Amino acid sequence: MILVRSSFETCSISSQFVEEKNGESSAAKFQSNPLDFMKSKLVLLVSHELSLSGGPLLLMELAFLLRGVGADVVWITNQKPLEDDEVVYSLEHKMLDRGVQVISAKGQKAVDTSLKADLIVLNTAVAGKWLDAVLKENVVKVLPKILWWIHEMRGHYFNADLVKHLPFVAGAMIDSHATAGYWKNRTQARLGIKMPKTYVVHLGNSKELMEVAEDSVAKRVLREHVRESLGVRNEDLLFGIINSVSRGKGQDLFLRAFHESLERIKEKKLQVPTMHAVVVGSDMSKQTKFETELRNFVREKKLENFVHFVNKTLTVAPYIAAIDVLVQNSQARGECFGRITIEAMAFKLPVLGTAAGGTMEIVVNGTTGLLHSAGKEGVIPLAKNIVKLATQVELRLRMGKNGYERVKEMFLEHHMSHRIASVLKEVLQHAKARALR
Repeated sequence: MILVRSSFETCSISSQFVEEKNGESSAAKFQSNPLDFMKSKLVLLVSHELSLSGGPLLLMELAFLLRGVGADVVWITNQKPLEDDEVVYSLEHKMLDRGVQVISAKGQKAVDTSLKADLIVLNTAVAGKWLDAVLKENVVKVLPKILWWIHEMRGHYFNADLVKHLPFVAGAMIDSHATAGYWKNRTQARLGIKMPKTYVVHLGNSKELMEVAEDSVAKRVLREHVRESLGVRNEDLLFGIINSVSRGKGQDLFLRAFHESLERIKEKKLQVPTMHAVVVGSDMSKQTKFETELRNFVREKKLENFVHFVNKTLTVAPYIAAIDVLVQNSQARGECFGRITIEAMAFKLPVLGTAAGGTMEIVVNGTTGLLHSAGKEGVIPLAKNIVKLATQVELRLRMGKNGYERVKEMFLEHHMSHRIASVLKEVLQHAKARALR
């Protein structure tokens, strides 16, 4: 059995084995960390929620990077479920195990920690609610040391109640140029406020995920295990969409495109392997209308044996290993960045993505994948791209290899650490300069 954990955890493949296989010297392992200057700094991380969605998991990853260099890290979750929640419990204990302090979002301890902290990171626009609600008259004292990490691309986040303090913080960190441009334009047009100094920081894959992605034995075992659980044979072709199920992530349009691709293959009598689709990110416990629509569509089109639903999971590596093509079908303005895209590319998978948002800064159209329009008008182009990759094995493999090379060049953990380090240095300098006034 091979245990694979998430991007901020370890896996059972020994790092020594991977280092030797990749020809890394022991000296390389002990190279200085660009975040070393954060040692002994007190950092407060404020998340609007604690869940398996991208924002909180990214903030947790930052927490572990900072703990890795000896920073004192304190975590606050502003909105928690009223009842006990298994996900919250599990994620909090992961943080506690790694030396991250978890405290209540309210009360004097939260205020005292804010005032003492060298740096405060607000995660997502929604976290802005916490400032006035908890800090009250102390807000103005902490604004100069706040880095606001923004991931949202939806218009309803441009609300003065959420972001009225945004112009006065030390800086905003945003995951893509597309999102940064959108925020700059919309805050000015809708709210009449100016963005603070804004830093674009592309994300990177963790060392642990790359170890799995680059180990052929681990990938084969994971692939076989997941496919067996889904009833998919090794020779079958599996297209996967790995996002929390919601209309904005476009699972409905993907399934329509998948059905259309099957119809085209049948009509043209093309010779392709049996094709399957897997939707990773379901949550039928909530019984959402959208989730019900997806399953009804599958039944209506008699696709039950070819479309598979998998619940939300912290561990996506096994499913990336199992699929042949990733579909990143986020709608409207697309993904702010789309971490799953670079994770799939690390596994040498081609990506079929919407030509919107951060996806366009990751996927090179025609080289590492194929792009299609967002919205209903993108269904037929996506169906055609599915057929194209289903019928052209060499193209599929070449795009996967190109994507892997792009990840190695731009989207590794050390790339992200260097980018974040440069931002944190400037924010700390800003806070120090304001404190001396």
